[in-house]
Amino acid sequence: MELRILEGNDGFELLFEGRTVLRHTPLCPAVAIARGAAHIEMYRGNFRIDDSPRDHLELRDWRTRESGVEFLHEGRPVARIEISESGLTLAASDPAIDRLWLHLHAEPGETAWGGGEQMSYLALNGRRFPIWTSEPGVGRDKSTELTRQMDESGMAGGDYWNTNYPQPTFLTSRWLAVHLDASCYSALDFSDPSRHTVEVWSGKARFEFFADADPTGLVSQLSERFGRQPQLPDWAIGGAILGLKSGANSFDRLESFLDAGTAVSGLWCEDWAGIRETSFGRRLFWDWHLGERSAARYPDLKQRIAELADRGIRFLAYANPYLCNDGELFEEALAGGHFCLRPDSDEVYLVDFGEFDCGVVDFTRAETRDWFAERILGREMLDNGIAGWMADFGEYLPIDVRLADGSDPMEAHNRWPVLWAEVNARALASRNKTGDALFFMRAGFSGVQAHCPLLWAGDQSVDFSRHDGIGTVITAALSAGLIGNAYSHSDCGGYTSLLGNIRREELMQRWCELAAFAPVMRSHEGNRPDDNLQYDSTPDLLACFARWSRVHAALAPYVRSLCAEASATGLPLQRPLFLHYPDEPALFAIQDQFLYGADLLVAPVIEERATSRRVQLPGDADWRHLWTGEDFAPGAHDIAAPLGKPPVFYRPGSAHAALFASLKEELAR
Repeated sequence: MELRILEGNDGFELLFEGRTVLRHTPLCPAVAIARGAAHIEMYRGNFRIDDSPRDHLELRDWRTRESGVEFLHEGRPVARIEISESGLTLAASDPAIDRLWLHLHAEPGETAWGGGEQMSYLALNGRRFPIWTSEPGVGRDKSTELTRQMDESGMAGGDYWNTNYPQPTFLTSRWLAVHLDASCYSALDFSDPSRHTVEVWSGKARFEFFADADPTGLVSQLSERFGRQPQLPDWAIGGAILGLKSGANSFDRLESFLDAGTAVSGLWCEDWAGIRETSFGRRLFWDWHLGERSAARYPDLKQRIAELADRGIRFLAYANPYLCNDGELFEEALAGGHFCLRPDSDEVYLVDFGEFDCGVVDFTRAETRDWFAERILGREMLDNGIAGWMADFGEYLPIDVRLADGSDPMEAHNRWPVLWAEVNARALASRNKTGDALFFMRAGFSGVQAHCPLLWAGDQSVDFSRHDGIGTVITAALSAGLIGNAYSHSDCGGYTSLLGNIRREELMQRWCELAAFAPVMRSHEGNRPDDNLQYDSTPDLLACFARWSRVHAALAPYVRSLCAEASATGLPLQRPLFLHYPDEPALFAIQDQFLYGADLLVAPVIEERATSRRVQLPGDADWRHLWTGEDFAPGAHDIAAPLGKPPVFYRPGSAHAALFASLKEELAR
């Protein structure tokens, strides 16, 4: 594969594998440059980023050079494109220039996807997406009262583009992909239908191109570029991971789930190291070890973990890359030089995480990466029998810290989740636990795929809202899967409960229906567990969770085959419909249903009080309704969807057809 220049009378084109990726004329220049004037605020992981560029120039004059194209302004060279076999580098001549815009060619009607893990939109057309890892916000919809109130209290409302996991990579329906190989602040802008614009906050940027005959081949290429995950362990797909955080009482509650017939593969107690009560809700005590607080909340935890393991149930915990300044590990980390520092002194840079302050562990320092992987994740967790954990956060690196390697925090900010993932993966490898123990992350950026074995979709609100509710976890899985993340799941039941927004029984039941058709099914009690329903709050909810956990467990042989496929090809388990039906443009923007592998089609109910929903069946062969056995022709259908019977279809000719047909028996038990 190679890029080549095709010159014309008034401009030039860059072609990659026969596809025009860039078209320049004086009337429609492909490159612009400027000097930035940024203003950035951060509060508890929420960022407000503004820019007022100066000396903005659309570069119209050009001339070819041996290795590319040179752009001129008033007869002087001001920027250049150098092409290589599969990419190009755009660079400004003046070191004071730190803003670049590359306008890539778009065909009429061309659809774009990607941008990392997007929550609101699978198809990116018509919108701009800043690439900056952050808290996604609560509400994420400027038209709602919830978002307005959260914006007023700490910039915390968010917008459609806010995400824990952005990535400057996109795919288009010409089966072309573009990746910006940089970690600085950038933006993907699809608001102009005639071009795809990449904005880069740097004076130099490298772009990579990929092309294939179909989307499956393109996704496979991207997964190879960024790194493929190991197959999920059998235990993780063979039952539900039960999230409970009520101290030692969690073990008694586990028994009630088992008595109800729940298929349980793991018990996840994120409060294993202690708790802290705040106005946001019940938070964890950020001191990751089996100390006094842990012993008070979970007496004899190591022994209890071993007893669970004897019963085939793994124990999972929680960690993040920060240490609270009132915890025991803080002094040890301080003595070892493991924290980021203030820019003007050797004091530890403390971040306010909501009524408590923490030091940021400096992962740019090799000794610190080794220390955290060994001292905390290795000795405190893996060596005590902990089989997995939520590797939380990674989005909070401030832009004014002093880093051990001397790097610019603006460049390091997006890389931080990747460094965090690398530390976790290193801990597993040190104990020969890769592919056996399991950590899961919400934060990410380019390259996290090579280290993080499982994503989760973050902190959705406990509702059906369009931009922050249950439906966003589908969009998250589909968009992340296109750029090389094979495995995704969500907090079953939702997480964020604020300003009177609390869980309702219908939401919890619908979330079970969705979670059963993800590779990992894991519940969460949320940020305000005492104010919200839990899956053991009522007999009906307990029975509901138990039923769907059995469906999830029954699917394990099929999921195992999909894991093997992901390992070999990089294809995600949850897939947009167009991935296998690329000749159907009507499928390109569908984000509320998905293919689970190639043989199952799942259309979760994500609207409140809905008892039916519209389902699009792709292809040219019939699909069989899972619950009735009725065959449906391809096309759009209104399908009944009472509670407990979400629209699910399978291919009658599938090698797993008998397994699929048996799932209704699990619900009936």
